Amino acid sequence: MGGRTGAALLILGTVLAAASPARASTGTPESGSYAFDPGARTVAAAPGTGGAAGLAAGHSYRSTLTGKGPVYYRLDLDGTSNAYVSATAVPPADAEVSAADGLKVAVQDADGHSCSYDTELFGASRSPHPVTAWGAREIAASGRTACRSAGSYYVVVERAGRAAGTESSPQPWQLELTAATEPPLARPGPTRAPEAWDSASATPPPGTPASRPAGAGFATAPLVGEGAWQTAVRPGQTLYYKVPVDWGQRPAATVELGGTAERGGYTAGALELALFNPVRAHVTDVGVGYDGTQKSAALPPVPPVAYRNRYAARDAVSGMRFAGSYYLVVHLAARVADRLGPGALPLTLRVRVDGEPQAGPGYAGRPSPRDVFGAAGGAGGAGASGDTLLKALAVGGIGTGTVLLAVLGGWTALARRRAAQMRTSAQNPTA
Repeated sequence: MGGRTGAALLILGTVLAAASPARASTGTPESGSYAFDPGARTVAAAPGTGGAAGLAAGHSYRSTLTGKGPVYYRLDLDGTSNAYVSATAVPPADAEVSAADGLKVAVQDADGHSCSYDTELFGASRSPHPVTAWGAREIAASGRTACRSAGSYYVVVERAGRAAGTESSPQPWQLELTAATEPPLARPGPTRAPEAWDSASATPPPGTPASRPAGAGFATAPLVGEGAWQTAVRPGQTLYYKVPVDWGQRPAATVELGGTAERGGYTAGALELALFNPVRAHVTDVGVGYDGTQKSAALPPVPPVAYRNRYAARDAVSGMRFAGSYYLVVHLAARVADRLGPGALPLTLRVRVDGEPQAGPGYAGRPSPRDVFGAAGGAGGAGASGDTLLKALAVGGIGTGTVLLAVLGGWTALARRRAAQMRTSAQNPTA
């Protein structure tokens, strides 16, 4: 189909999905549930590298993690691209976990050399909920030889802490895996992180929040932009939103949990807000206790998105390395129900996106998935018209009904013009 028609269909599909009852229901998932990518492929977890299933960039996968040691998956990589992999582990809602339990993800080359290592814990909430760790094979600018050559690499996933023992956690955890690749730059750039950036906390947007149901997983996260957004959260739930952030911009978010008439004691680490980047790597987070009175928490400041941020030591800086959809993930500890009951509580998310969009770094190829790094596309240029309009919808908070009518009208006109064109000449589909 033509580029304009494709953009119209993309927007139409997005609006219809947002308007449908099935889509809206993902904003109030059952406590402890996780919405896996419906297009994910199922792969077996191998106990060693010999039988490791391959993970292809641009795809999502489902698998299972037991407590019997590490499991392995394979990445077949070239010698020029950076590769990223994420694993989201979903324990059963009734699993017993401690603050030191969690998930480990490592990437190793065929000789067992470590390319990266990440551990993410359940933390102070001590609540069984989806936890996401990531790994990478990066072509180091320093010139070190490990993890630079083309070939097979292995993703190693295992439980951390007590959860690694079969006696403490006999139940399997479900896994969602993703892989992405980032091409090299067309021209070499700076290889040091920015020495200074404005670290002042952003002021949350004021005003009455608009209703915006959350997603129950990365794949179902609804798009939001700058503004105030309201939903409800039950103890044990994890909510997902995504925010488009361009090169040169930085997101900021504050979460507010409403009060309740019940007073049943204080729950430490009850409310958590975390920021993940487009490849689902953890950037930063904040937590706050809850006793039934209203509470709020703001993410620590992060720098504007820049390619060279990757050379920083701190996750809160290095994670801001590319444009795209950043994820805001909110969790309310299951233990809140023990003190205040299982009822839903009002939750408001106030989002800012500061800074003017800048040109991308200029890639020598296309990333995979193709749109993972947002408006930069594959060559650091401007985004497609569909992406621009989606951002406008998210930032403006335009009503679904109004947008749907406008899109239907525009799409109908495009379809008529398209039909007239096809009567006179054949048209090739866009890539």
